[in-house]
This record gives sequence, structure tokens and C-alpha cells, in this order.
Amino acid sequence: MPAAHQVSFNLSIGGSDAYDHILLKTGVLAITTDGIAGVKRVLRRQLQPNELPGFIIFNLDEHADIFNAFVEYVRSSKTLSKVPLFVYKKKFDQADKDRLATTGGIDGIVTPATTFEAFTSTLSFSQKIKQLAAAEEAGYRAVYIQDAFRLTGRVAKRGFDIAVAGGLLVALSPLLLLIAAAIRLESKGNVFYIAPRAGKRYQIFKFYKFRTMVADADKKVKELQHLNQYDNKDDKNGAVFFKLSNDPRVTKIGAFLRNTSLDEIPQLINVLKGDMSLVGNRPLPLYEAATLTTDRYAERFIAPAGITGLWQVKKRGKKEMSVDERIGLDIDYAKKHSFFYDMRILANTPAALIQKENV
Repeated sequence: MPAAHQVSFNLSIGGSDAYDHILLKTGVLAITTDGIAGVKRVLRRQLQPNELPGFIIFNLDEHADIFNAFVEYVRSSKTLSKVPLFVYKKKFDQADKDRLATTGGIDGIVTPATTFEAFTSTLSFSQKIKQLAAAEEAGYRAVYIQDAFRLTGRVAKRGFDIAVAGGLLVALSPLLLLIAAAIRLESKGNVFYIAPRAGKRYQIFKFYKFRTMVADADKKVKELQHLNQYDNKDDKNGAVFFKLSNDPRVTKIGAFLRNTSLDEIPQLINVLKGDMSLVGNRPLPLYEAATLTTDRYAERFIAPAGITGLWQVKKRGKKEMSVDERIGLDIDYAKKHSFFYDMRILANTPAALIQKENV
């Protein structure tokens, strides 16, 4: 008998019978076969484009030997790549998480402690990402056929990003060392502020800035929420932004770095890595991005993440700005962005670098 491999299966998460029902209703695949070659044969025979499963859960505990091959097959499949892929393991350690991060293509992890509500929330978020990616890919295919100029613009944008970001990092290296020394002299903590951010298509990456606040600033968000300059209560769709005027968490050196935009320089590393562009919509903290998954707001995530953008040159440093106004500028950029539009924004960026208000 061939070795059994259950590529995806019915699980009871958090003891919820309703979850089992959801699994059956969405048509989760249950496949027993001999290795990845057998998996491919069964998938090709059974799957139809209009009969895709709602999601796939891979059991890493039992079938780790075909994990990489299966993920690669799913990513290369025009049909299966549209299906959210989750990985189940009784207990994930740091080595497991590093492995998943290196492999890529995983939409979420599942453990016996995962609740039904948490899973469905992650699934909904993953489906939105898949839909955006499919829509953008279809749009680009149409554009390439009709107008090769857009493709040239994308290549030019990436080449320009690499050349400028690399050149600036080399030229500004003495300044970077001076700023790093000043930050360490004033307060304890890391020189860089490194945090997860959601960029294009909600892709999460490590975001770099010079630290401008006290080391435990993130832990003080809730107690300072009443000072938020954005009136989030006016927004009926749940969008949330957080920014303070004269933020008490900002250090003296930090205030100078913010007002001169020198704290943004490390993001050139993100540009070189391809996480961001010089021009685009600002990448958002995960708690903000999680509130912008509706059809109305998700369009802002079609555009690349950027250091500067339409919002910065029009409204940066100004208190009078609503949530809807900021998102509206992001969506406007997403609809219009091109290499030449980026050049116009870059030309207007120097005047916006010096803030007139401490926000």
C-alpha cells in the first residue's frame, strides 16, 4: 500500500461543530495518495475551475515531507493559487515560523487553539487579498496587450527606485551614523524602529525607520486614544487611523527627525528590498490595514507602498484631515499611478519635507 498523505482535511477547531459544517460546505479537499506525484494526479482529475474548495488546510505534523513540493504546485496552478492555503500543526515553534516565512505562499496557520471566529476572520482577509491580486493581474494583462508603455513604466519605476535608493544610502551614510549616535545618547532602545506594515495587496513586511519615540511607545496607544487627531467616529465603515499632535511619546531628537523627515531615510532599505517604492501609498500598521478591507477601501492597496506619495505632498503635517480625505487621496493615486505621475510627486516632495506642525 502506498503511504497515505492527507493533503487537506476536516478539523474541529476550538470544538466547534459549526466549523466542521463550514469545512464541508466549502468543499475542502480530502486526498489520500502516494506523495506529491499522486497529489497532482488526483487534483488534475478532480478539480474544475468552478468547483474550487473554499480553502485548503495542510497537515504539517503528518506530511512535512511533501510540504515544499505541494506549496510550489499550488502557487504554480492557475486554479489552486486562487484558494487560501492554511497550515495546521499542533504546536508551531520559531523554526516552523521561519520555515513558513521562507517558503511563502501561506495565508495562515491553524492550531488546536485556533477559534472558529479567528479562522473565519483570517479566511475572509485572505480571500480579499486573492481577489485583489486576481483583479490586478487581469488588469495588467489587458494593459500589456493594449499599451506596452505601462509595462515600460513599471520597469523604469523599479530601476529608478534601485538607482536612487542605493545612491542615497551610500551618500548619506555619514549622516546615518550621526543620527544613530544621537538617538542612542538621548534614550535607551534600538536605533531603528522596526515593525510589521501592510503594503501592496496587503503584503506584510518589516518596515524601517529611525526611532523617534520612547522605547515602549506602541504600548501607550490605548491610553492616548482620546488625543487622536483623526475623528474615527465619523467614519461609519470602521476605518481607523492614529496620529497625535504634539505626541508626548516623541523624544527631542525624534521631534527634530520627524520635522525634517530624516527619520524616513532607513526606508530606502525597504525600497532596495522591493517592499516599497520611492513613491506610493504609505504602508499601514496592521491594526489600521485590518479596518480597510471593504470594497470601498481595498483599492488603495492596489498601488505600491511608498516613502512619499500624493497624501504627503498635499496634506503632510496638516491637522485638518479626515479619514475619508486621506483614504480618498490614496485611492486617487492608486487609479492614476504611473512612472511619470511619480516624477511629478517627487518634484513636489521637497516642499512637503519640512513640517510646520508637530503631528
